[in-house]
Amino acid sequence: MQPANTLYYGDNLEVLRKHIGDESIDLIYLDPPFNSNRDYNLLFKEQSGEPAQAQIKAFTDTWQWSERAYQEFIETCPRPALVELVNGFVRTLGRNELTAYLVMMAPRLLELHRVLKPTGSLYLHCDPTASHYLKVMLDVIFGARNFRNEIVWKRISAHSGAKRWGPVHDILLFCTKSDSYTWNPVYTGYTDEQLLKRFPYLDERGRYGLRDLTGSGVRTGESGQAWRGINPTSIGRHWAVPNHYIEILVGTERARQMSVQEKLDLLDAEGYIAWPQKGRMPKYKFYLSTSDGLVIQDVVLDIPPISPTAKERLGYPTQKPLALLERIIQASSNEGDLVMDPFCGCGTAIVAAHKLHRRWIGIDITHLAIALIKYRLSDMFDLKEGKDYRVIGEPTTEAEARALAQQDRDEFQKWAIGLVPRARPFQQKKGADTGIDGILYFQDDPKEVKKVVIQVKSGKVSAEQVREFRGVMEREKATLGLFITLGPPTAPMRQEAAQAGFYTTPLGNLCIPRLQIRTVDELLKGKGFEIPSAALLKGVAQAQRIERDPGQQAMEWE
Repeated sequence: MQPANTLYYGDNLEVLRKHIGDESIDLIYLDPPFNSNRDYNLLFKEQSGEPAQAQIKAFTDTWQWSERAYQEFIETCPRPALVELVNGFVRTLGRNELTAYLVMMAPRLLELHRVLKPTGSLYLHCDPTASHYLKVMLDVIFGARNFRNEIVWKRISAHSGAKRWGPVHDILLFCTKSDSYTWNPVYTGYTDEQLLKRFPYLDERGRYGLRDLTGSGVRTGESGQAWRGINPTSIGRHWAVPNHYIEILVGTERARQMSVQEKLDLLDAEGYIAWPQKGRMPKYKFYLSTSDGLVIQDVVLDIPPISPTAKERLGYPTQKPLALLERIIQASSNEGDLVMDPFCGCGTAIVAAHKLHRRWIGIDITHLAIALIKYRLSDMFDLKEGKDYRVIGEPTTEAEARALAQQDRDEFQKWAIGLVPRARPFQQKKGADTGIDGILYFQDDPKEVKKVVIQVKSGKVSAEQVREFRGVMEREKATLGLFITLGPPTAPMRQEAAQAGFYTTPLGNLCIPRLQIRTVDELLKGKGFEIPSAALLKGVAQAQRIERDPGQQAMEWE
């Protein structure tokens, strides 16, 4: 069995090929960055509540054409039909951002098909920009017969469109591995308008509507025979008895023993049948109290987007409502099943899976996303990395940290900042170097919020750099400065840091060095920075706590 409750940092194509076994996943949800030519930024608010001047770029979904990636796909793809399809896209659409996006998606969808169980389902969340191309790609990979729905989700209430209809929806493409797939009926509540329309009558049992007692088509058995002088066969129909009412009245075992005509007699005697004017077929009373609600439809109007002031909102630009992911997971998986999101972003699918007692796997290519998910799991469920779930792909040793720094300095900085609780990366304005890589706020008295600035160094360090960082602290009026380095600090560096003096806490009068230096190795081994223990840390948004249904015990790793 595939190990569960795991976050992977890295390219999902590589992770899928190296770590995820064949036919091991029950449900896949993916919300890949759309081909919409947009930069996605994480928007944080300053303590005043105003938007921060600088935003953190999470990823860019502008896809650049790569001839190397295209040729690699052509040479390695085991599906000739998929190669022919992608070649057709490139020939007809050209070498551009759109076809670069499709070349990126093709091998990933192929791998997702490989890891999906025969009973599994896949939901691909996209916008209309590329949904039609992705639909054809899914037909080739999964088979057109296994396409189940194109689901429309109204993601915003209104949007102005220049010389076009306002674009207000996303598309979810739902397909399965085979005909034998997991499906659980999910119901939604009624709107006031639907309630009055479907249940317009009232009696001592409550609100009810009238439903047909017959179904289309002729039957030769009991359901096709006459009752009370009414022959359904004469009008090309048969009796369709609402058996759930019979079971309520006499129990399941007795209901199985009764003929169709006996069931109809019972319903009539108990007042469940309404007799219309002469010459019309009788109907049965369908009570609101016995209704589960409306079966979910492929146009989703009852789940609004996350409002700017919602407690659920974390600031991640592509964050989807938890209710939408819960609906998908409830419909297409069971408790204990394994759910995967290969573009997991801020982790909404992961959170929904955990809340509903599913096992989960999340993959993302940015350390920032992995850090946000870890905070979210801690805030919402009090989960601890290494105890309740694993993280694979992030550095765990100084040597691995050095390798990341050599490979991608920017990702190394974001990862290192993530070692400081609640700290977030700080993106400088274009063309400016403010000397700040990360930022954190804390409050240890009711009057004032204190600022902490963070600087990360992956190369050689010197006392001069610490002196310059002291200047940054003074310029920013920062209470504390945290200096993270790969290499060990020299004695002159420590002396320079000591020149910054101490901060005295209002509670306990504890003296804390204002400028502190830690190596990556120290942080990995648990020697963190000194921040007032009673302080309320303010940086990455705190997710709202969720209580899980205690009906199932915690699931162990395999």
